[in-house]
Amino acid sequence: MNIQIDTLAYTNRLRWLAPEQKLLFAIALLIITAFVHPPVQILIAVWMSIWTVVYAGIPAKIYVKLVYIAALFWLTSLPALVINGVDIPHLHLVQTDSVAGLTIGYYYVYISSHGIEQGLTILTRAIASLSCLYFVMLTIPFVELLQTMSRVGFPVLLTDLLLLMYRFIFVLLNTASELWTAQQSRGGYRTFKIAMKSLSLLIGQLLKRTLENYRQVSLTLASRGFNGEFQVWHSHRYHLSKRYALEAIFGCAVLITLDIWQKSILGKAHYI
Repeated sequence: MNIQIDTLAYTNRLRWLAPEQKLLFAIALLIITAFVHPPVQILIAVWMSIWTVVYAGIPAKIYVKLVYIAALFWLTSLPALVINGVDIPHLHLVQTDSVAGLTIGYYYVYISSHGIEQGLTILTRAIASLSCLYFVMLTIPFVELLQTMSRVGFPVLLTDLLLLMYRFIFVLLNTASELWTAQQSRGGYRTFKIAMKSLSLLIGQLLKRTLENYRQVSLTLASRGFNGEFQVWHSHRYHLSKRYALEAIFGCAVLITLDIWQKSILGKAHYI
């Protein structure tokens, strides 16, 4: 999946658009997401999905799979938010909050309506934020993202560390895949006992090869006169789009207006 994401970042339809423009747009929507209500967050998620799938040409199947993976993490945290418990003597304190429940010994375990509301709020904010993140991941190559961060004053040391980490992630995944395939072809996972032994050997070999690859990279950089800063060359030329800029500004203005309008309606309803 990581390699496929990197390939899409280099081949999407918005590849010609300046990374500064795409990054600024995603950051602006991310900031708006942090302050608006759930309905507007849903609109942000839908709008960013249109930019990613329609404008950038990212396959909908891959995008849905990424959103599905994020939703699984939300589901794992949902029981902690929704399920609550209270002592039987204090049952009257949670009757208005309880949707359904049952008595277990001296405790009453119930599903909280406030917890459901909180879980849905977290879901809408998470999906809206992830849609902004996926737009950056799928339309801006990581190397060019680091170059953009350097141009705006991001410390060179951190960008170089991120570049090395990004490279070693691919090395780690490729090495692990090769080792797992070799073990699988030799029946290394037939039983649970053999699988645990094969897994321990895989982790040991993975660590050994990673350290060896790191040493080779260090020697290569030293032999080529590394001066403490990575210089990455790319020949791709970018353009600023007035049409996309106007659409982004107009859309952000509409989202902010809708949120203000919703707040005014909720304020009047609360006052009444």
